[in-house]
Amino acid sequence: MILWRKEPSMFNCKTKEEVLQIVKEQNVSFIQFWFTDVLGVQKVFSVTPSELKEGLEEGMGFDGSSIQGFCRIEESDMIAMPDPTTFQLISWRPSDRPVARMICDILKPDGSPYEGDPRYVLKRMLKKIADQGYIFYVGPELEFFYFTSDRAPEYLDRGGYFDGLPVDLATDLRRQTIFALQEMGIRVEYSHHEVAPSQHEIDLRYDEALCMADKVMTYRTTVKEIARQNGVYASFMPKPIFGENGSGMHTHQSLFVGDKNAFFDSGDKYQLSALAKHYIAGLMKHAPEITAICNQWVNSYKRLVPGYEAPVYVSWARRNRSAMIRVPMYKPGKENATRIEFRSPDPACNPYLAFAVMLAAGLKGVEKAYKLPDPVEEDIFEMNEKAREQAGITSLPGSLYEAIVEVSQSELVRETLGDHIFEKFVENKKVEWDRFRTHVSRFEIERYLPML
Repeated sequence: MILWRKEPSMFNCKTKEEVLQIVKEQNVSFIQFWFTDVLGVQKVFSVTPSELKEGLEEGMGFDGSSIQGFCRIEESDMIAMPDPTTFQLISWRPSDRPVARMICDILKPDGSPYEGDPRYVLKRMLKKIADQGYIFYVGPELEFFYFTSDRAPEYLDRGGYFDGLPVDLATDLRRQTIFALQEMGIRVEYSHHEVAPSQHEIDLRYDEALCMADKVMTYRTTVKEIARQNGVYASFMPKPIFGENGSGMHTHQSLFVGDKNAFFDSGDKYQLSALAKHYIAGLMKHAPEITAICNQWVNSYKRLVPGYEAPVYVSWARRNRSAMIRVPMYKPGKENATRIEFRSPDPACNPYLAFAVMLAAGLKGVEKAYKLPDPVEEDIFEMNEKAREQAGITSLPGSLYEAIVEVSQSELVRETLGDHIFEKFVENKKVEWDRFRTHVSRFEIERYLPML
């Protein structure tokens, strides 16, 4: 039986047969197959209803050599196998001949999982913890900007944190976006104007990590498409404007055993279990080496600088928002609300890889029983270098180059991503850094040309 939800375009499909039935009943015109390349760029192709049954049974073949980070040309045949549980009608397309989408796993011609598929990387990590009895929940907060076009970062409004009308000119844009997300089965908690002019945030209800990574990809597409339909441009670029806050993806996370939060301990002064403390310590110890995955662009490191709310220093706290990891205190004593917030990632990362390496770092702390240092509740940005050194506070990589050096030496990241994605990712980032390093910028021309 198909489980219909209240909203007409939301479906809780379980099987291929249910998908075929809905496509027929709803007169669906095309079914888009979505998947993600190594850098987190969404790829799409469309299937007609007449070909859908075969696509569901056998998958659809494509040339993997044309996809960033996939494979060499001599081994290019790939299969996109749709996951029927991800079937939804695309909410921004016309309702008279609706278009649907499914998210795909990438397989090799023999039907085995393709090691270059980012979704497979996360599924592999989640199976590892499932075998230990755990469920990994994440709740990312993705920030973004609205601009008048994609040609220059020209503000849509001059609002600030939590501003409303008439200052916040994007209230209706966020409203339309939330409706579109809800129609696709994505639960939204709240939205608001962020600190920087024309910067906004729509927060999603936490979910199991694979579902959430799928939702993040859908979220980014939906935000951009609703903006485009309204004649503006939405950007998840980490730092598009000099002198203003960049956009982060603060990622709340917790481990559950069934319906019990494994991070909670009512008897602890921080209400954190020993497992949670080891997990935080793992994230702290391995943060420098996973930074390239969570902050993968040259521009990401224009955000990770002191003074703009983005965390730069490896530390944890409860109240202190200058720390890299925070234990939110919104609902102290409530078991299900206990989680940690990893504040360094940005919204332009590949969510499948980012969630996988966060989990791997935390688990390593649990496996090795890393000791958690004391929290740092002072404003770290106000501390001088000597004070930070005395407090044992180290820094995250300050550039993509430094991040590449860290990740290149990381056995944890290599093991998590697998050799194929690890090597392709590092190779791509080295090329990006070399292009940036050799580029002559406007800053250099304006500063040096008149004097040299």
